[in-house]
Amino acid sequence: MTQMIKERALNHGTPLVDGEAATFVWLGEHAPDLIGDFTDWDNGKPAALTQAEPGVWTFRLVLPSDAYIEYVFYDQGSRVSDPNNTYLTYNGMGKYNHYFYMPAGNPTPLVRQPRNVPRGTLKKIELRSNFYFAGGRRAVHLYQPEDGDEVPLIVVYDGSDYLRRAKLTKVIDALIANGQITPVAMAFIDNGGSSRGLEYACSEATIMMIIQEILPLAQTELNLLDINQHPGAYGVLGASMGGLMALYTGLRLPHIFGKVISQSGAFSFGDYDTIVFDLVRWGDMRPIKIWMDVGIFDMPLLLAANRRMKPLLESRGYPVSYREYPAGHNYPAWRDDIWHGLVSLFVAQ
Repeated sequence: MTQMIKERALNHGTPLVDGEAATFVWLGEHAPDLIGDFTDWDNGKPAALTQAEPGVWTFRLVLPSDAYIEYVFYDQGSRVSDPNNTYLTYNGMGKYNHYFYMPAGNPTPLVRQPRNVPRGTLKKIELRSNFYFAGGRRAVHLYQPEDGDEVPLIVVYDGSDYLRRAKLTKVIDALIANGQITPVAMAFIDNGGSSRGLEYACSEATIMMIIQEILPLAQTELNLLDINQHPGAYGVLGASMGGLMALYTGLRLPHIFGKVISQSGAFSFGDYDTIVFDLVRWGDMRPIKIWMDVGIFDMPLLLAANRRMKPLLESRGYPVSYREYPAGHNYPAWRDDIWHGLVSLFVAQ
C-alpha cells in the first residue's frame, strides 16, 4: 500500500485525491509540517504528517468535492516546496503557494472563452494628486465594453489585482457575450501599497477620492449612464479590506453605488468591529443591494464576521445575497466565484 502511495506521488503528483479525500505525501527521512487554507496557515495549528513506512509520510484530509485548496509544507518556521506538485500560485505577499482542485472543482471557464468573444477595451490613466493619493499618483484602468450604449459603472478596489490575478475583464467579457449580465464599464483603482490599510479601513479620504477624482474621470472617458437620471445604477466591488471598503462605499454613497459586491469582507479585526456594523445597525436603511461571498476555509475570524453581517443586514431590510464556497482567502477563489455576484446584481434584462 505504501509502495503504491510512493509510486502515485512520483508518477502522478500530489496530493493524491480519492473521492472526497486528499492525501498529502512527503518522501524523505523526516517530514515537515503542513499549513494551508485548512489550518488558517501559520495562524493555526500546523498539520502533522504521520509515517506510513520509512521514508513515506502522509496526511489525509476530507474535503468538499468541489474544493479549491492552497498549501505549503512548513519546517521550523520556513516554507518548504512540495517537490511533487508543480502547480503554484502567487499569494500576493511575495511568495507562492501550491494549489489543487478536488474532482468536482475547476477554474471558472469564463476566463477561457473563444477568441471570437467580443472584448472590451482597456485604457490606463495615471492620476496625480498630493491630496488624495499616497505618493502623489495613482493608476486607474478603465474598461469599456464593446456595446456602444450608455452603461453602468463598477468601481473595483485593488484594481490591478482584479485585473491580473482575477482576470476580471475576461470574466466580464464572457458574461456579457453569454447574455448573463448587462454590459458594464469598470474603473480599476490601484491601491496605495503600504497605505492600503488606511485607504480601505472605512476611509472618508477614499470616499472623497472616488467623488472628486474617479467618477469625473470615468464619466469623461467612458460611455456611462447618467447617475443623476439613474440613481444607484453603479456598482462597487472589492475583496478582503477592499470588500469592507466596498460595503462602506455603498452605505455612504447609495445614490451612486446601489450595488455592492463584497468578497471575503474584512468587517472585523479580532474583537474589534469596524464602523460598518454600526452604520447598518443604527443608521437609516440605504437603498442598496448587496452580494457577499466568503470561503469556508477563509480566516476564521473573517468568516465569522461575514456570518454575523448577513443576518444584521437582513434584520434591517437590506436585500442581501450570501454565498459560502469551499476555498480560502485568495484571488483564484474570488475569480472563480465572482460571476455569481455579477449575475445577481447586473442580470441582463
